[in-house]
Amino acid sequence: MATWWAGRYGERVSERSAQAEREYRIEELAEAAGVPVRTLRYYQERRLLPPPKRRGRVAVYSHRHLQRLRLISELLDRGYRLDGIEELLTAWEQGRDVGELLGFQWAVTAPWSRRTETEMTMEELEELFGDQLTPDVLDEAVELGYIEIRGDRIVHRVPRLMEATAALVAEGIPLAELLALSWELEAAFDRIAYTFVRLARRHLIGRMSQPPTPEELARVAEAVERLRPVTRTVADEHFARAMDRRIRKEFAQLAPRLTGTDRS
Repeated sequence: MATWWAGRYGERVSERSAQAEREYRIEELAEAAGVPVRTLRYYQERRLLPPPKRRGRVAVYSHRHLQRLRLISELLDRGYRLDGIEELLTAWEQGRDVGELLGFQWAVTAPWSRRTETEMTMEELEELFGDQLTPDVLDEAVELGYIEIRGDRIVHRVPRLMEATAALVAEGIPLAELLALSWELEAAFDRIAYTFVRLARRHLIGRMSQPPTPEELARVAEAVERLRPVTRTVADEHFARAMDRRIRKEFAQLAPRLTGTDRS
């Protein structure tokens, strides 16, 4: 995992002379990293970025600065705060290997849900749901995190869920009742997820030494990756068994009505 980290971010730059590296002025470095110059200066003030070399009055930056900026951007995208990034970079500069830890975190926290956003117009959404698409229903879908309204566009964050909802509505189930059910499902699956994570913490992470070795981090990360489809299978099978039990019970109650033998 450390090799992967080094290959991706180049933080362990081999010893090369400054003349062998590409050099950047501050505007060129900011453009290459995709950040504003003012942001770059702010990182320097916070010592997140090593100071540049000076050639007279000109500040000269190297490829190492570019890779550090890209690393900071990646960590910000992953949810790190600047204070946490500063601590990680300080640890690295003091000779402690944080590559395995970050690689472990990113392997463990990789998204479980498929988040390929799709955009629709309000007219397209109304074609799917008709007059059931009331302002209250839209507000509830936003609160659930299913959609985001950006001007005249509707961004749906879970396309598969949109397709399933449209199919259920087409069969006659009211959209408002499906959204009410969604709150119950969110709460139920939060409890299930908590249980699975607690098991992993107790029996996988809890067995690691303190601090964990790179080998332990790699082993647990690989175990979590193997367990992802297994966990989905467990949840799916338990839901299927619950549906079987519920449908049998409901059918037993409905049978007299369906056969015309209901005397009540």
